[in-house]
Amino acid sequence: MQSKDVTGVHIEGHIKIFNPESGEVFINKRNAIHYENISIALAQSIANSGQGFIYEMAFGNGGTAVDPTGIITYLTPNSSGTNASLYNETYSKVVDDRSSNNVDPTRNFIETRHVTGTNYTDVFVTCLLDYGEPSGQQAFDTSTDADGLYIFDELGLKSYSASGNSLLLTHVIFHPVQKSLNRLIQIDYTVRIQSLTGLAGV
Repeated sequence: MQSKDVTGVHIEGHIKIFNPESGEVFINKRNAIHYENISIALAQSIANSGQGFIYEMAFGNGGTAVDPTGIITYLTPNSSGTNASLYNETYSKVVDDRSSNNVDPTRNFIETRHVTGTNYTDVFVTCLLDYGEPSGQQAFDTSTDADGLYIFDELGLKSYSASGNSLLLTHVIFHPVQKSLNRLIQIDYTVRIQSLTGLAGV
C-alpha cells in the first residue's frame, strides 16, 4: 500500500506600517490570504511560467467607513474570487527588486528568510513611501477627511502577470493612515509559508 503525505501547507501574513525616522508604528496586524489566488501564483512560480511572483504593493482608501462621530466600520477583506481587488485602489508601487520598473530597489524589495531546521520560510516585502510620493498628496498629516486619495485604509500584495491581469494575493483592512509630504511611511509585509505540523506564528 502506497503512503500518502497529508501534512499540507499553511500561509499567513503580517504587516507593520511605521515611520522609519520617528519609529512611530501606525499599524501592526495580521492580514487575510487569498488562498485561491495564492495557489495559482505559487503554481505559476514553481512551474517557471514567468509570472505569479509578488510584484507590487497596492494601496487604497475604500476599506473603512467613518461616520460623523468618528466611529470606524471595517469592511471584510476581499479573499475570494480570482478577480478580487482592493475596494478602491488609489496607488501602487513595484516592490520586485529585479524589475526595471522598481525605481528604488534598495528600499523596495523582496527577500526570503529561512532558518535551517525549521518548517517555514518567510517572504519579506518592504516598501517605502518617500516624502514626495504619491504625487498630489497633502502637505501635512492633519486631514479631517478620511476619504482622501492617500489616506490609506487597505493594502495588498499583487502578483506579476504577463497579460496585465495580476492576482490579489493578500488583503488587509486597517484604520485610516494619511500619507503626506511631511512623513515617511514604510510597510514591512511578511508572508509565512509553513507546514501544518508544528505551526509557528509570524
